[in-house]
Amino acid sequence: MNGFPIISILTFVPLAGAILLIGLHSRQKGLARGLALGFSLLNLVLAVTLWAQFDPRSSGLQFVERHEWIKSLGAQYFVGVDGLGALMVLLTALVVPIAILASWRIDEKVPIFFSLVLFLQSGLFGTFTALNFFHWFIFWEISLVPAFFLIKFWGGTQRTAAATQFFIYTMVGSVAMLLSFLALYSVTGTFDFMELADKGRSGEIASQMIVKVTAWQIFNRDQLPLVIFAGVFLGFAVKVPLVPFHTWLPTTYAEAPTSVTMLLTGLMSKMGVYGFLRILLPIFPDQMRMVMTPLLWLAVATIVLPACAAFAQRDLKRMFAYSSINHLGYCLLGIFALAKLTQADASWNLQKSAVLNGVLLQMFNHGLTAPILFCFIAFLEQRSGGLRGVDDFGGLRKAAPVFCGLMGIAIFASLGLPGLNGFIGEFLIFKGSFPLATWATALSVLGLLVTAIFLLTMLQRVFSGPLNGKWSGLADLSWKERLIVLPALALMLIIGVYPQLLIGKINTTVIAMVENMKF
Repeated sequence: MNGFPIISILTFVPLAGAILLIGLHSRQKGLARGLALGFSLLNLVLAVTLWAQFDPRSSGLQFVERHEWIKSLGAQYFVGVDGLGALMVLLTALVVPIAILASWRIDEKVPIFFSLVLFLQSGLFGTFTALNFFHWFIFWEISLVPAFFLIKFWGGTQRTAAATQFFIYTMVGSVAMLLSFLALYSVTGTFDFMELADKGRSGEIASQMIVKVTAWQIFNRDQLPLVIFAGVFLGFAVKVPLVPFHTWLPTTYAEAPTSVTMLLTGLMSKMGVYGFLRILLPIFPDQMRMVMTPLLWLAVATIVLPACAAFAQRDLKRMFAYSSINHLGYCLLGIFALAKLTQADASWNLQKSAVLNGVLLQMFNHGLTAPILFCFIAFLEQRSGGLRGVDDFGGLRKAAPVFCGLMGIAIFASLGLPGLNGFIGEFLIFKGSFPLATWATALSVLGLLVTAIFLLTMLQRVFSGPLNGKWSGLADLSWKERLIVLPALALMLIIGVYPQLLIGKINTTVIAMVENMKF
């Protein structure tokens, strides 16, 4: 694959597909659906090829493309992947075709809808592969635009308010991050993530800021690095989202078309976690340690409070929206625990490697499991005339046993049942985080307990008990619907039994990231 620009092709193939679909007439619905699915499957083939060709023995960047772009602004076209980037590229390529198939019944402005989905996929690929802030930020913002319009034009009754809230929250975070990186550039003269990480670990950024403090006359020498860190932190915290920056998410997930909710929870939330790992932790290790205790409290709140909120919900989409925040909170717990200052010895490296492997697996597993759960909710809405309340059903396993059985697999994967994909990521996070941040890890176990309670309660109320006579004729999953979810469910089982399928590819990257941390 040397010399073959597979990352550029991955990024721009869906963009070409989006442009092609825009040119179709609104009556060409079948062609639009077929082309969208075809482009997404082509990207899946390319992503699987990249994953297969990725060398798990190498800790450096692979498939690198680097070209000068706007030299006076320090902007380069610089892309490449390590284990983290390759995993997110694979996840994106897997989820988008599932979301397209789940939205097959969309009947309004079909070419534009699928064009926006492909446009969003291009932004996601660019975000997970770009390594220069100027280039990366373009794709970061590109992903916001199609998501806004997909919610705005195809969402529920409160779609306008939900889309506006989503846009404002995300834009505020992006502006804060942009200002912080402009300050970083004025200090360092580079937008290159790799160079900035080296300067952050060596303390060069902080020392160079001391010189700038006198010129800016705004902050003292200790405040300025922390303020710049806070701006970048806000941009990623909103996107994950981290409590208390999460209030846009439940309404947005509930009002968005279910296929769009699948993309939001499966992929766009990972942009924030990816940013914490790729940008915030390497560039601002000292600042993260300065505020480590507050960050851990926020991680605990992100795990426990949304789980409690999910238990109180009666709308299934809102329930799983809060559950999504809870599951991403485990990633944040692991990332913040990684910032702990430790001795550079093998025992601590082992714990941090366990945490980081767990975080990466949790990102992938949540990105696979959460969209499938929302897909099942879409199937249920289609059969019930739009109903999706916990109390609207009962005893559905008698009328639709296949539906209930397959959705049960996804629910237990989300619950972290051993043998399914959700278990190993959470286990590694808790195993490694406990010696690094004991009190926070112990408190976070409450999130596991509450999650188990509300998921099992939901299973009981919707699927068990006497069958509500209203749903005696509820149709089971068709063979087409089964084909949509079965590949993902099979992958949940495979990863649950054989997590080395992923760990074997990413472990060298994880070890290198841990060794590069400033102890």
